[in-house]
Amino acid sequence: MRGLAAYAMDGRARAMIIAIASSSSLLFAWIGAAVVALVVLRKGVAEGAHLLLWASLPATVWAWATGDSTVIALMLGTGTLALVLRLSMSLTLAALGSAVVALLTGVGVAIIGDAMIDDLDRMFSEVAAAMEAQGENAAALLPSPSKMLLAGMLGSVNGLLAFLCLALGRYWQAVLYNPGGFGEEFRALRFPPSMVLGLGACAAALMATGIDWRSWALMPLLPLTVGGFALLHARANRWRQSGVWMGLIYLVWLIWYPARLALLALVLADAMMDFRSRWDDDDDPRAGSGSGESKRGAGLVDRRDDAREGDDQHQNSNDEKRDAGLYDGRDDSDPRP
Repeated sequence: MRGLAAYAMDGRARAMIIAIASSSSLLFAWIGAAVVALVVLRKGVAEGAHLLLWASLPATVWAWATGDSTVIALMLGTGTLALVLRLSMSLTLAALGSAVVALLTGVGVAIIGDAMIDDLDRMFSEVAAAMEAQGENAAALLPSPSKMLLAGMLGSVNGLLAFLCLALGRYWQAVLYNPGGFGEEFRALRFPPSMVLGLGACAAALMATGIDWRSWALMPLLPLTVGGFALLHARANRWRQSGVWMGLIYLVWLIWYPARLALLALVLADAMMDFRSRWDDDDDPRAGSGSGESKRGAGLVDRRDDAREGDDQHQNSNDEKRDAGLYDGRDDSDPRP
């Protein structure tokens, strides 16, 4: 994938080839969305908007011909989150933006996405018919979903996919220009208590409204879920745990519903207690060089640890780069290659 990202960054024409080709397919649209995010983050808003316009053309034709606007919604959602990250330099705000993207997508589907909803409803009906043919009570196991339930489901999925495509684009940027930078940035992602409580209250209110709005309740939980995994990655990095450990956590989260609730509870506890700061104060000899991560708990892309805070010359250099649009998420004084 690094080669693909390097090819896309080698020129506007190459980026357009990848974005247009991938957005022509439902299966590979995520690649085009990630390339759009990469271009926005590295080359600026104008260049990214130009690429997004061309990448959206085949997606628009597909939506007009079939009524399926999945690809164009993913492109626009990812481009929006990349713009938020580019301007704010805060992965926390970008994660919060995934809930807004999900909401806007759900509203759009509910208003103009009748064809997509009909296709989903038909799919559920076919599954129910197959279950009844096997002698199972389909009405109890798989009740017919309403239009609002399906619209919220599609919106939530698009919000999640848009953030994942943004993360992939940011990872590509770090691999090409600042190895290891995205990992530090993601592990520092953390929401303040007021935001966690607000998102949780919104989700609880939507859940209590009725079954038709339960899929909409997933939208404010998207940023909290991202924050939970960021905390788990920070812990794994702190204690040098292998990737197998995180892989098992992702698997359990996917197949076991209580694990999802436990992750949300962990986010709430972290908002109140700030586990990263506690880990930094710990004298555990297994702990690595993570003393600066607690200071990046707000999710800022600008990463400076204690030994570099007083260097005004390097800071001015960074400010000049940002003003020029050369955002690569790295402090000039960082000694790492």
